[in-house]
Amino acid sequence: MTKTDVKKPITEQLALPHIKYRKFKQTIFFALFRFAALINGTALAIILFFLLKNGYKAINWTFLTQPPIDSMTKGGILPCIVGTLYLSLGAIAISLPIGIASAIYLNEYAGSGRVLRIIRLGINNLAGVPSVVFGLFGLAFFVIYLKMGVSILAGALTLGLLSLPVIIGATEEALKTVPETYREASLGLGATKLQTIFRVVLPCAMPGILTGAILGISRAAGETAPIMFTAAVFFTPDLPSSIFDEIMALPYHIYVLSTAGTEIEATRPLQYGTSLVLIVLVFGMNLAAILLRARLRKRMHI
Repeated sequence: MTKTDVKKPITEQLALPHIKYRKFKQTIFFALFRFAALINGTALAIILFFLLKNGYKAINWTFLTQPPIDSMTKGGILPCIVGTLYLSLGAIAISLPIGIASAIYLNEYAGSGRVLRIIRLGINNLAGVPSVVFGLFGLAFFVIYLKMGVSILAGALTLGLLSLPVIIGATEEALKTVPETYREASLGLGATKLQTIFRVVLPCAMPGILTGAILGISRAAGETAPIMFTAAVFFTPDLPSSIFDEIMALPYHIYVLSTAGTEIEATRPLQYGTSLVLIVLVFGMNLAAILLRARLRKRMHI
């Protein structure tokens, strides 16, 4: 033992090995986290590079502004882009208010008990249900029972149900992050509970709620199974004029070109180009929501 060690308090000498072990363990776990993030980033870069390499030649003004022609081996994908936008925005317009209202009830009004545990269990299980099951439900209930037919409305309602568990979970977590002192201060100033929720709690939780909306839009825009039963058709060159019209959509169009087209190999560049457009479209909608969320956060800090 050196003179320096002798001068240190005995408690500090005993704690040194434990501190070193904790720092070593922290370094190991941080390295694993960085490695996991690197794997995800690398996979994303490879996918984007593959789509860009094989699909950029197909993207031009005609491809983005014209309907498919000649058995969908030529022309563009404008009806698919419009249909995907209608379905995604319709789904989020349906699921976001319902999801926020459900999360408010669960977090602000419902007490603890068996019923609440059953509701939460149902929401969690609903989040894990395969999308094809939602598609079959939409076909049976919206398309056949409610006689909506294959339409934008039936597809948006089905995708809204698909996105609902994600939005409820994200909104509830956002509501939990609002300090309880905010609620107490508002109630202490004479505001009702409803006024406190709408004027204090929701504005503070809005960035987190928009995170749920982003996840909901991403999932709704990329789903194929639900819309192939409820909204999308093999081919229609006309743009929809009402919510009861059938449409083309990018995910289903990719599926058709890849598996059921008459000239699968001839349409290979169109398949990659359509996939690239879908990714860009989803990224654009997510970017708009992210910018709005950042603006709200900045306003809150101000």
